[in-house]
Amino acid sequence: MSDIVVRLELFAAKALLAAIVLLVFVAAVGRTFGHPLVWSVDVAQLLFIWVCFLGANRALRLKTHIGVDLFVRGLPRRARHHVELVLAVVALGFLGVLAVSGYRLTMMNWQRVYGDSGISYAWVTAAVPIGAAMLAVTLIIHVMGALRSGGLVFYADRSIDRSDSQLG
Repeated sequence: MSDIVVRLELFAAKALLAAIVLLVFVAAVGRTFGHPLVWSVDVAQLLFIWVCFLGANRALRLKTHIGVDLFVRGLPRRARHHVELVLAVVALGFLGVLAVSGYRLTMMNWQRVYGDSGISYAWVTAAVPIGAAMLAVTLIIHVMGALRSGGLVFYADRSIDRSDSQLG
């Protein structure tokens, strides 16, 4: 994946998380002094769904999503490779359904106003198809890499240096 895209995604996730923290703090101070920001919860929730998908994509890219490997841990590497390829196809199918359904939901919600913010609810629902598409692209890249190398799709190679990662 392009280093620029990865850096941009990380910057966006950090900026959105910082905006959520700042917004919630300012809203709490405003409420304390009798000047509540009625739209703050709506905007914080909108930003949060985007942070969730950006974070999920980063975790998938770094192969640090939580996983249960109890049933496959004892399999030979080649068998586990095949099991992960099958699971990747299932996950891609799910992400495809999520993207299509999310797109339809987004199109239905352009006119709907999100709470007290005055923002279209489509900005919230758009995170689903866009996030699913990002996850699908990352997963396809992992599958292609696994097919080339015979490695695993979801499980991180522990020989890879992760010193720059906060996740691994």
